[in-house]
Amino acid sequence: MKLISEPSIPVKIQKMKERVRWKHPSIKQRGIDQTSMVIDDNRDDNPEFSFLVMGDSGTKPHYGNHPQRLVAELMLSHKDECSFVLHTGDVIYVVGSHEYYPANFIEPYREFLVGGEQPQNIACDRMIFNLPFLPVLGNHDYYDVPFFYRLITGSTLRLRRMLRYKDFEIGWHGSNQGDAYAKAFLDYLATASPEELHRHLDNHYTAKTDSGRCLRYVPGEFTRVPNRYYSFRYGGIDFFALDSNTFNTPSPLPSTKAGDMYRRELQQRRQEINREEEQILVQCDKLNPDNPADAEQLDDFSAKLDQINEIKIDIEKQLASHDSPPTDWEQLDWLRSRLIESWHTSEVRGRIIFFHHPPYVTEASKWHQAQTLAVRHRLREVLNQVAKTLGSLVTDRPLVDLIFNGHAHCLEYLRTVDTGHADSHLNCLISGGSGHRPRRQRREGTELSEIFHHTSGSTLRKVADSLLYVGRHGQGLEKRLSYSCVRIDVKEGNPPKFIVRPLVAERVGQEWFQRELEQFVI
Repeated sequence: MKLISEPSIPVKIQKMKERVRWKHPSIKQRGIDQTSMVIDDNRDDNPEFSFLVMGDSGTKPHYGNHPQRLVAELMLSHKDECSFVLHTGDVIYVVGSHEYYPANFIEPYREFLVGGEQPQNIACDRMIFNLPFLPVLGNHDYYDVPFFYRLITGSTLRLRRMLRYKDFEIGWHGSNQGDAYAKAFLDYLATASPEELHRHLDNHYTAKTDSGRCLRYVPGEFTRVPNRYYSFRYGGIDFFALDSNTFNTPSPLPSTKAGDMYRRELQQRRQEINREEEQILVQCDKLNPDNPADAEQLDDFSAKLDQINEIKIDIEKQLASHDSPPTDWEQLDWLRSRLIESWHTSEVRGRIIFFHHPPYVTEASKWHQAQTLAVRHRLREVLNQVAKTLGSLVTDRPLVDLIFNGHAHCLEYLRTVDTGHADSHLNCLISGGSGHRPRRQRREGTELSEIFHHTSGSTLRKVADSLLYVGRHGQGLEKRLSYSCVRIDVKEGNPPKFIVRPLVAERVGQEWFQRELEQFVI
């Protein structure tokens, strides 16, 4: 039986539309754009500002330590100087359930919430942020648990807490197809009566943009985002938040001899990692979690089990892919048109996109995933269309200044080279190391290559370089576990300059160190 389940892409899209009353007559009548918002903090026109980026955060303490809280403390030291926080997804592990928001989100980030001095009194669907907190959905925020498994795990929670390596943080509930995230962060309109809806729209959709009326995000008063994907402008920079969970389906396996061979390889690989998982669990049974040395080994095994589970999911996605994999073309068309519009807007001097699944990454478990390639190709296709439309308007700079991602449990800075497409010379920052177990960098090195197919065959071509990697390093007493977030300082000018300041909480043995790495400029 599968440990977790995930709704299909059409179900994800439809459920989220229902929750925000997508294109309801009352919304259309008022000329409201449900994909835009304005941050009303009286500072949004300042060309110099700072913000924080974090991701893959919402997990429990690890063997008496709470790295997520240490990252939150790093953020707190910069809070007063920053305008908002971007979250790159996976707010709650493992299955985005509302029952884990109090301990895994509200408590660690209590200083960012109104009433945070008494976090136990804050309901996850009633959170108000005193500093704008702007998330995107991660895959775990959509995950659910099969009913039978919930019966088993929900009724044996005490036993699972004793067996720490088997504590998957799964109880009676899952995300309910992303509903817990929607109630926590989206402007959840599904339950409003007609009168309540009219009043709500007139009170909170009062900001104006080029595309019409939109939601007004007011720190300390009303802190909801309008949709699962959305945009906002701040300091002359256009920000685009995407839901990559609806365009990450791997391409279908071809109905050819090569396709059949690859399918058999996937099935064999699935059997191999199932055996590897069983062997790890047998070794775990021999360890005592109350013994410090055993606890360290259990932590390594737990990280490996997490990685195995992700590999399983990716294999299942590939084996289940059909001739026409579902893709969220509506969202991608929105991104294409908004990027083109942004480039034709004189007051816009830069563009930032943030979403969960990285198109470029060297974290060991992610580079070979079919989802990574799917997201890269979908984004590349959009950027190619934008470049073709803009023509000579864009010459000496990339279409997008920065891309932020999570999913990979690390902090990484990558830059693409000339890929032969419009995703050339992009700056990509992965900030996915804010709480869950850090991962190692792949052994193949920092230079990323991709197979390019052409009429005369196929060639291996360099597409990107990894310039910084912070995650899991070393073994035994030399093992370093680095948890992280990033501060970005935006400077005036066109194009803008971005100063990147990596913030790290690192565990070496049983000791913790908090530090800021050397800053660099993009």
